[in-house]
Amino acid sequence: MVSRVRTVAFQGVEAVPVDVQVLVAPGKVGMSIVGLADKAVTESRERVQAALHASGLSMPPKRVTVNLAPADLPKEGSHYDLPIALGLMAALGAIPADVLQRFIVLGELSL
Repeated sequence: MVSRVRTVAFQGVEAVPVDVQVLVAPGKVGMSIVGLADKAVTESRERVQAALHASGLSMPPKRVTVNLAPADLPKEGSHYDLPIALGLMAALGAIPADVLQRFIVLGELSL
């Protein structure tokens, strides 16, 4: 199942819509983030895993792919942490996916 969460990328003072798509599927265990992400965004992987663990959830023993669309738009910053975490929680069934459709989500996670 693919879950979707809406967020934004900042280009100067403009907020450009970004679709965070999370897929949990069979395959080599791990998490990858694709979609022209900078170093801070790729480090979200560690913050999301730690925050999920701290809240009593665990990463599934499956392949997690996070796509930040559109792929040709540069993504910078740590504000993608929360939308990625919520997308993962929805893909795992921990929260209802349909509720996320009403919001645009931004936020950095701490451990």
